[in-house]
Amino acid sequence: MSSKSQRLWTRADVLAAVLNGDTLIVYRDLLLRIPDKWLDAHPGGNLALLHFVGRDATDEIEAYHFDNTLRLIARYAVGRVQNSLEQPWDPLVPPIMAGWVRRRDAGGKPYWHREAVELRSTENTATAPSSQILLLSTDASPLQEKGLAGPTEAALIPPPATLSLQAQARLSQAYRDLHQRITEAGLYETPYLTGYGPEVARYTLLALVSAYAYSHRWFMTSAVFLGLLWHQLVFTAHDLGHMGVTHNWTIDRLISIGIADFIGGLSIGWWVQNHNVHHIVTNHPSHDPDIEHIPFFAISTSFFSSLWSSYYKRTMVFDRFAKFLISLQHKIFYIVMAFARFNLYANSYVYLIQKATDTKRARGGTWAWRLEVLGIAFFWTWFGRVLYGTGSWQNALAYLLVSHIVPSPLHVQIVLSHFSMSTADLGPTESFPHRQMRTTSDVICPESIGFIHGGLQLQVTHHLFPRLPRHNLKKASLLVKEFAVENGLTYAEFGFIAGNQDVLGVLRDVAEQVKIVGMVAQSEVVEAVEKSAPELKNKEG
Repeated sequence: MSSKSQRLWTRADVLAAVLNGDTLIVYRDLLLRIPDKWLDAHPGGNLALLHFVGRDATDEIEAYHFDNTLRLIARYAVGRVQNSLEQPWDPLVPPIMAGWVRRRDAGGKPYWHREAVELRSTENTATAPSSQILLLSTDASPLQEKGLAGPTEAALIPPPATLSLQAQARLSQAYRDLHQRITEAGLYETPYLTGYGPEVARYTLLALVSAYAYSHRWFMTSAVFLGLLWHQLVFTAHDLGHMGVTHNWTIDRLISIGIADFIGGLSIGWWVQNHNVHHIVTNHPSHDPDIEHIPFFAISTSFFSSLWSSYYKRTMVFDRFAKFLISLQHKIFYIVMAFARFNLYANSYVYLIQKATDTKRARGGTWAWRLEVLGIAFFWTWFGRVLYGTGSWQNALAYLLVSHIVPSPLHVQIVLSHFSMSTADLGPTESFPHRQMRTTSDVICPESIGFIHGGLQLQVTHHLFPRLPRHNLKKASLLVKEFAVENGLTYAEFGFIAGNQDVLGVLRDVAEQVKIVGMVAQSEVVEAVEKSAPELKNKEG
C-alpha cells in the first residue's frame, strides 16, 4: 500500500475535501475516494454512493457486494480514518442529503449545484426527531442563501442525534457477526433444484393454462392465469436484480431482462436503480422513491410541505388535487393498487428514454439498454397480438384490465412491509441494521402458501441481507430474530389482514390531518375577512 493511502485523515480533513468536491466514503478504517468515472459507472447507480459521502458505509457495502468485489475496494483507498468500537467514525451529512449535487458545465468543469434546501427539524418528537433533515424546492430558499456557490461546513454537520454513536457501532459489529454466521451456514448457496425447480414448474403450468384457455376463446380465464404468471415471475426477477440467483451480474441481468422486459414489459434496469435506493434510504420521505407517491398517497404529514425528491429530481407538490386525493386515500387505496402495474410501465419507459441520451451508462449499460428496448418492443408485439386476437375492443380492454388487476395483491404486499413503519430520519449516526429493522416488517403466513408471497413476506431479513437467495430467507430469519432479542431490537411482523388494517389506519390518520389542515386554513381566512371588514367600513366612512 502506498504512503499516500497510509495517511490518517481527520474528520476536518474529510469535511474540507468533501466541500471541495471529493466523493469520500468510509469503509472499515479505509477512506475511499470514488472517481467520477466510477461514480457514473457503478452498477447500483450513483445515488447508492452519494448517500454515503462522509459516512461509514461498511455494512451497506458488505451487504450488497460479494467477496471478489470487496477485495478490489482497497484500490480506491486514499488513507485511513479512526473507526473502531471505542472510537467510531463521526459521520457527516452527505451533500445530496443537504440538497447539493455536483454537475459539469459545457466545458466539463465540475461545480456545485443546489437542487434543494434543507428543512431541519425544530423539535424532537417520534415523527420529527432533532436529527431529521428533509428537503424542499430551492424556491423555498432564503434570499441570503440563493447566492451560495456550494455547501457550507454547517450544512454537512449533522443535527443533534437521538442515537448513541458508540451503541450504533456495537450494533454494526453484532450485525457483521450475524452476517458471518449466515455465510458459514451456507445460506448464500442458491437451492436451484428445491427452490427454483417448483418455481419453474409453476410458471410453466400457469403459462400453459393461460394459452390453453386463450386457444378455446376463454379470454377472461386466460387473462387471469396470465396475471398470475406475471405475479409469480416478479419474485424471480426481484431475486435476479439483487444478484441472488447465480450471483453473477451478467448472467443474472440477462435472465432478468428475459423475464421482466420480454415477458412482463417492465424495465429491470429501472427497477434495480429504484430498488437499490429504496434499500439504502428506506422510508425517508425525501429520498426513498418507494414511499414517494404524491398526489395519490402520503404516509406521513411531512409530505404536506411539498418535499423535494432527490430520486425523482422534482418537487412533490402538495396542491389542491393532492389534498383531495389524499383526503380519500384510505378509501381509494385498493382501487389505485389495482392499476399499479400501469405506473410501473410509465416509470420503466421514462427510465429507458432518459438512458437513450445518457452517456454515463453503468456497467453493461449499452448492451443491457439495447436488449431492454428490444425486450419491451417484443413484449408489446406479442401482448398486442394477444389483445387483437380477442376479436373486439371490448374484449381487448377487458383482457388488459383483468390481466393487470390480478397481480395487484403483489403491490399491496410490498407496501405492507413499509407503509405502517417509521418515516422519521434518525440521521447519519443510525446504523444499517437499526434502520432496516425500524422501517421494515414481515408478513406472517403459513409456510404452505408462502409461494403466494414469493418468500418476500420475510422483508426484515431480506432488507438486512438483500443478496440472500429468497428460498433461504426462512432459515436466516430465525437467526435474525435471535439477533434482535440479543440487541434489544424489535422484529416487526403481522398477519396479512392485520397488516392491511395497519396500513389503512396510517392512510386514514394522514387523511384526517389533511382535513384538519383544511379546516384551520378556512378558519384563518374567515377570521382575516372578519378583521378586515370593520377597517373597510371605516375607510368608506
